[in-house]
Amino acid sequence: MDRVQSARTVLGAASTIVLILAYNVDPDRWEDAAYRGAAQLLIAPFVLMIAAPLVIVGFIYYAPPHLRPHLRSRLRAPLKAVGWYVLTLVVMVGVLVPTALFANADDGKSWWEYALAVASLIVIVWGFPFFFIASLYSARSAFNSAQVHPMLPPVLTLTLVWVFAAFSLIGEGLPTGPPAVQFCSVLGGPLTVTAVSLWELRRMRTRFGVTLRV
Repeated sequence: MDRVQSARTVLGAASTIVLILAYNVDPDRWEDAAYRGAAQLLIAPFVLMIAAPLVIVGFIYYAPPHLRPHLRSRLRAPLKAVGWYVLTLVVMVGVLVPTALFANADDGKSWWEYALAVASLIVIVWGFPFFFIASLYSARSAFNSAQVHPMLPPVLTLTLVWVFAAFSLIGEGLPTGPPAVQFCSVLGGPLTVTAVSLWELRRMRTRFGVTLRV
């Protein structure tokens, strides 16, 4: 599954580059594409934190009644992952905002300004890379939701990719190019992710006997 998912990601990136080269004449097209990719990476965990509870509640409700208490008891792992992620963000904001507001480089610098400067340096050197890696891991693992049930990550991935597709269509509209290119650009990514996720669910069921309703 990892090989298939990696291949889909590479092919998706390659197709995006081809479409930009062929149909996007905006001089800032590469910069815009990079910003969109980075924005989606950083926004994905927050979209998950909003959408995942609804998906998980429906997932648990769909399970047989005798399995629901067991699934609810395993929510500790994703909740802990969300808690650490939010705590990291709060600490970073709690250090950088006071530094920007109160630290004055033109005065003699009191001890607390030096402390804020050191803390900000630690956040920039260590906190930002950690937050970036945590965002990657959170988006990929859906905040350790597999601890609740192995089928949850692909289900949450399906939800996430279609939410982003809807946001992209609403915010940016259809891309340039003929109708077939527009269709592939808007729906190619979500449809291929959906196909891979459904295949993953099928493999779980047929090869490993992982099901939700028994």
